[in-house]
Amino acid sequence: MGKKSRVKTQKSGSGAMAVVSPKEMMSLIAELLQKCSSAAASAGKEWEEYLQIRGLVERIRKKQKGMSIVFEGSREEHFPDLMSWAKENGASCECFTVANFGKEGYGLRATRDIKAEELFLWIPRKMLMTVESAQNSILGPLYSQDRILQAMGNVTLALHLLCERANPASFWLPYIRSLPQEYDIPLYYQQEDVQLLLGTQAVQDVLSQYKNTARQYAYFYKLVQTHPTASKLPLKDCFTFDDYRWAVSSVMTRQNQIPTEDGSRVTLALIPLWDMCNHTNGLITTGYNLEDDRCECVALQDYKENEQIYIFYGTRSNAEFVIHNGFFFQDNAHDRVKIKLGVSKSERLYAMKAEVLARAGIPASYVFALHCNEPPISAQLLAFLRVFCMTEDELKYYLLGERAINKIFTLGNSEFPVSWENEIKLWTFLETRAALLLKTYKTTSEEDRSMLEKPDLSLHSRMAIQLRLAEKRILEKALACGRAKRLYFQKNLEEGASLPCYEESDIALLENTEADAKLPVILRKVEEGQEIQVDEDSPLLNGMKVVYGTNAEANGERDQDDNVSTDVNSALASMGGSSQREEANLSASRTEDEPKENTV
Repeated sequence: MGKKSRVKTQKSGSGAMAVVSPKEMMSLIAELLQKCSSAAASAGKEWEEYLQIRGLVERIRKKQKGMSIVFEGSREEHFPDLMSWAKENGASCECFTVANFGKEGYGLRATRDIKAEELFLWIPRKMLMTVESAQNSILGPLYSQDRILQAMGNVTLALHLLCERANPASFWLPYIRSLPQEYDIPLYYQQEDVQLLLGTQAVQDVLSQYKNTARQYAYFYKLVQTHPTASKLPLKDCFTFDDYRWAVSSVMTRQNQIPTEDGSRVTLALIPLWDMCNHTNGLITTGYNLEDDRCECVALQDYKENEQIYIFYGTRSNAEFVIHNGFFFQDNAHDRVKIKLGVSKSERLYAMKAEVLARAGIPASYVFALHCNEPPISAQLLAFLRVFCMTEDELKYYLLGERAINKIFTLGNSEFPVSWENEIKLWTFLETRAALLLKTYKTTSEEDRSMLEKPDLSLHSRMAIQLRLAEKRILEKALACGRAKRLYFQKNLEEGASLPCYEESDIALLENTEADAKLPVILRKVEEGQEIQVDEDSPLLNGMKVVYGTNAEANGERDQDDNVSTDVNSALASMGGSSQREEANLSASRTEDEPKENTV
């Protein structure tokens, strides 16, 4: 969107056009496809694999130099045509214009005062580039025969975009010409910029993004050159890696879900003009009006004339913003760091712990998140850690008896500990885990802050360091929280404080999200001896909404860092707890309001 638009304008025809034989190119493509399709690199070898894939890609790019399509003129010169095209096709353009906002890039500027919740922008369906419009285009015959395209809407949109870009008579040409010619996502980073992310929780997603893109390109290059149905595509004669990277980046930074015309399902779409809006904190204010068949956006807040109009992209972490949108948001209230935890199947109490977790709707192995705000852990993660640290007697208490199901409902509520010993164990675990993760970084927070003060730091290097530092701040906060909670519960144990009681008849469910499967919690705390007053309108206690999602499936998966696992186990064992195995994985994820990135 606006922030993603800060690019260096390329000149048409710059550089000598490469001359390469089809046989030589197909040989390189086959080598790239084989490398990208091989088994996942073993732990610690991901960077080496990335360098090998990048080396092949650079060889291909060198041979394709000068072959990519580049529009004449600057991007800004095409904005008037975009506005005219939008107005001619039924979009609303009366109260804003496209403007340059310096460091934030291009965005929408109000041309009059706009009130909060005022409908100021709508885009009819016919202007959208969708999977359905791709099916009805020159790409349709290939789409109908290729299962990869049918399964991957984002890739379909990318090829649709390339085919329309090559068509001088394309209906969407005013929109396509207004798009950036380069992006700031890691696919465009120099090797030294990516290297700055080594040791971070986000690096695996960055390396996977590059590998997936290279694999997709090799697959479709071969398909376009060999599939009979692809012979009429404009990509047949010119389909460079830079072309595909641009198309994938355009879709990745702009794709959104909209309902199909009959409203029966959702589909992916690019929404012209609306995708110029920059992000700020707030609420989602964009929806789809099926009756009028158009995308509509109301104002997030009051805007005065000449002020920039913002929208809220969703509750995304800065890792997601950097990797999928190409910017770092400094005041991100929803920032978080992924942490994968699992109960080892080799543990003696595995079956009991897995059963308690299953009753609470939590997998025995899952990618959770540590949050930048308080508390740093969700109700779901709190429940998992409590079960993770339970003794055999505590597990039996939550599994046996006629009221066992009601006991499960308290696991995600911070007001009702399992025991003081259990709380001490789980917060010690969190404290130890955060400390060990901080040791994996190659620099300290102070060193990162010093690097960010350098005036000659490139944009991509700056974003990488900002992301690295943001992760450390979250882990430092989790460490401090773990220490404070541990000391608090140790004091309670030493003083012989009584555990809080709860009212079993007053139960509600924690709000469900992708990350927090429905996890019951108790509504009200009841002190010992207090007369119970049932209040059906009581708000949820500790019912913080978490919108962190992942499609990771990792039951029984081995730990990627045995040293970290051993140290954590030792910390717990020293307290008399049974040995626990903790797992860490960095699987790609997307938020609920943004489609997950598929891979081929």
